[in-house]
Amino acid sequence: MLVLTEQNSVANHFIAELRDQKIQKDSMRFRRNLERLGELLAYEISKKLDFEPRVVNTPLGIAETMLLAQQPVLITILRAGLPFYQGFLNFFDRAESAFVGAFRGPHEEDFTFEIEMHYIAAPELTAKPVVIIDPMLATGKSVVVAANALRRYGNPAHVYVAAAIASRQGIDYLHQHLQGDYSLWVGDVDDELNNRYYIVPGLGDAGDLAFGNKLDHVD
Repeated sequence: MLVLTEQNSVANHFIAELRDQKIQKDSMRFRRNLERLGELLAYEISKKLDFEPRVVNTPLGIAETMLLAQQPVLITILRAGLPFYQGFLNFFDRAESAFVGAFRGPHEEDFTFEIEMHYIAAPELTAKPVVIIDPMLATGKSVVVAANALRRYGNPAHVYVAAAIASRQGIDYLHQHLQGDYSLWVGDVDDELNNRYYIVPGLGDAGDLAFGNKLDHVD
């Protein structure tokens, strides 16, 4: 597992602004900070992908280099994942993409819930590296549900799970329930979930902060 904040870098500034309730009032800046964090994690993940030798013709000769052998498939969980996903797409600009509509269902009296999934669109995934992009890894249930549903599109070579902020409980849940070859890449890790299963201190609801408050249910 890679955690960006384990080594001081500019990522600390992006994460601090994502958490700051005053700066959060600027939804455009919130989206941009998620995007920039996605770019940093995309760069880190790129170091683990396969590269192959290529030559490039310059105006003055030939340059030898190493280029990606295969672009990863970028998979985002709607809607909160969209700005974070854009950061990955900025770097993996020839990547195929998949989209999963997964969200928390109605809370029970004890605030437990099940993940509902009403939409999925994906390309062939067999033998390809894939990146599952979800900014908040709270319980970890959305990622596991999405990963299991995506298996109908093929077995990836490796799954990279990327989150801006993860909880310890969510990380443990992935270790227990996520099948196959995967690794976890996050901006920062928080120790707690509250009684409503939101990350503490976290940053709040990433989807609402990026796109505005939503109505939970409409009759």
